[in-house]
Amino acid sequence: MMKKVGILFGMEDTFPWAFIDKVNELGKGKIVAEAVQIDKVQQGIDYGYSVIIDRISQEVPFYRAYLKNASLMGTAVINNPFWWSADEKFFNNCLSMEMGIPVPKTVLLPSNSRPDNTSETSFRNLKAPLDWNYMFDYIGFPAYMKPHDGGGWKNVYRVESPEDLFNKHEETGQLVMMLQEEIVFDDYFRVYCLGQKYVHIMPYDPRKPFHERYVSDIKATGEVRKKLLKTVHDYTLRLNQALGYDFNTVEFAVRDGVPYAIDFCNPAPDADINSVGQENFDWIVEHSAKYAIEKANKHKPNQNNSSWGGFVRNSIAPVKPKAGKVNLKTTAEVKKASTKKSSANKAKFVGVKKEAPAKKKAVVKKVAVKKAPAKTKAPVKPKK
Repeated sequence: MMKKVGILFGMEDTFPWAFIDKVNELGKGKIVAEAVQIDKVQQGIDYGYSVIIDRISQEVPFYRAYLKNASLMGTAVINNPFWWSADEKFFNNCLSMEMGIPVPKTVLLPSNSRPDNTSETSFRNLKAPLDWNYMFDYIGFPAYMKPHDGGGWKNVYRVESPEDLFNKHEETGQLVMMLQEEIVFDDYFRVYCLGQKYVHIMPYDPRKPFHERYVSDIKATGEVRKKLLKTVHDYTLRLNQALGYDFNTVEFAVRDGVPYAIDFCNPAPDADINSVGQENFDWIVEHSAKYAIEKANKHKPNQNNSSWGGFVRNSIAPVKPKAGKVNLKTTAEVKKASTKKSSANKAKFVGVKKEAPAKKKAVVKKVAVKKAPAKTKAPVKPKK
């Protein structure tokens, strides 16, 4: 039976068509690829794709809803639209710290403008003013301010001082921003990761114009270089296995030999030949087609075929972590665990231990409800 692979995309015009051609070449008639065709979206209907590569739903909510329905019907959507909807960069930093992967010092900032349908009393839990002095001392200047959940180098600011930050923060409207330590780097890498197993490390320089960023050399040499590239490779796999992304890029800034994960939530990363260059373009086309075919061959009807990361899997099926760190099993480890024999009354999910008998609920005494505190003003900047 022939299986279909679809790709959902927007303005990009080199990668999608090359991907389609490569899948059709490697699929040999048993697996065929096409641009996804949508003429209607009815709830609960399977529109026939074994795999869909998503390149545009972050910009088009209609497509995101379509993909969630497709995933529910059994399509392997790359990347998982449910997790992609929930994930954001500030959380990624927190998770990375728990995994022992270095990240820049970062704090979260409230939006400059109040969200729609809110008032000053919506922010009574925020102190006025915020502890700006602590945040500035912790992060230092210069620093970078960027959306906590954005991508594509949109709304990214380099700030030189508190005054500079406040002036630029006024331009961000309702965006929730994060302020991040500047890492003055010796080397910088952008790393493709596909299927949580294929890794392609690209020297990269974010300070250059877009069309020149993939042409820089690696300064580290000899054994230092070898060790550095292995660390970057391993960190990339660990992050993507934790997050569950099957098509992603991770960026690392190397300071004093230590790679800091700068940005690792790019589930629709740049793959245009005019920016990534021929060599990197050939790699991403070849391996994305290869992985799409693998997913199509493994596709099973009427079940969830999209990938879920170790963070989510272990939250459902918790395994006792070591030394207070998040236990993020690899796919191979989870599969190995699932083959072990268990008792007749084994748990539904891998790694779930038999629970102790539930304790009787404690009787909760009614208490008087305290009045809400007096209204407070919205956060203000410290006085100059």
